[in-house]
Amino acid sequence: MAKFNPQGTFTAIVTPFCADRDRTVDLIALKRLVEQQIAGGVTGLVVCGTTGEASTLDDDEYEQVVGSVVAFAGGRVPVIAGTGSNSTKKTIATTQKACSLGVDGVLVVTPYYNKPTQAGMIAHFSQVADQSAAPVVLYNVPGRTGVNLLPATVAELAKHPNIVALKEAAGSLEQVQEIVMRTEFSFPILSGEDALCVPTYAVGGRGVISVVSNVAPALTVALWNDFAAGRVAEAGRGQVRLLPLIKLLFSEPNPQPAKMAMHLLGIMEPVARLPLIDATAATREGLAAEMRRLGLLGNA
Repeated sequence: MAKFNPQGTFTAIVTPFCADRDRTVDLIALKRLVEQQIAGGVTGLVVCGTTGEASTLDDDEYEQVVGSVVAFAGGRVPVIAGTGSNSTKKTIATTQKACSLGVDGVLVVTPYYNKPTQAGMIAHFSQVADQSAAPVVLYNVPGRTGVNLLPATVAELAKHPNIVALKEAAGSLEQVQEIVMRTEFSFPILSGEDALCVPTYAVGGRGVISVVSNVAPALTVALWNDFAAGRVAEAGRGQVRLLPLIKLLFSEPNPQPAKMAMHLLGIMEPVARLPLIDATAATREGLAAEMRRLGLLGNA
């Protein structure tokens, strides 16, 4: 089995749904997506995160999706499952369920809505890590959760032997630098902002958990590979080249545009679950034009 090394390009994969009344999980499309990602050279897959609409999956569907991705990947790449919630008890239970399904790591978001203190988050993550059979990746996304995992807190949590990395999506390169400084370059930081991949690498980041790599896996993989190989200017040019697509993918709530883009690629239906809705016609047209420019679609 592939083991999770917190470095490289990980895709936060969408969860395909059928275009039926209940938006049931589309396992055939999910397998196509996994194969497309592995063919594109990604380091690993993150399933049932924000982009995977985990908040709208029931418990049975969560197990179905996580278990299926583990099976489809077949050990070729590591699979990391999103397991976080705003309840420590529930997060531990979900983490243990994901571990029983064979994941290589878990991604645990900061508790949302109840807005814990920094000390509360240290206690939360420490308890989860204590009871997880798989390594834990912290996930900081204050724009969604209402709390910011501060650099001093990350440095304290980095001392836990089962906390192995941070997905940082606060949108602040200064905050990334402070974490790197406080952890003395020893704690892996994965960019959670597609538009800041290469800038994050430049100040000590070691990879990305990406949305855009759903649509353009090889181009996203090239950003890290070029940077890691010392081709920094080439990595920078690749980042700028992807920026228009990244902006389109976040022009509506994620993953509405990503699912439309995957539909244009022939992988899945373009449907999300309420309260998210399908991407607009204008977004579809913009995505199609940009994907053609990048060589991801034909001219039809």
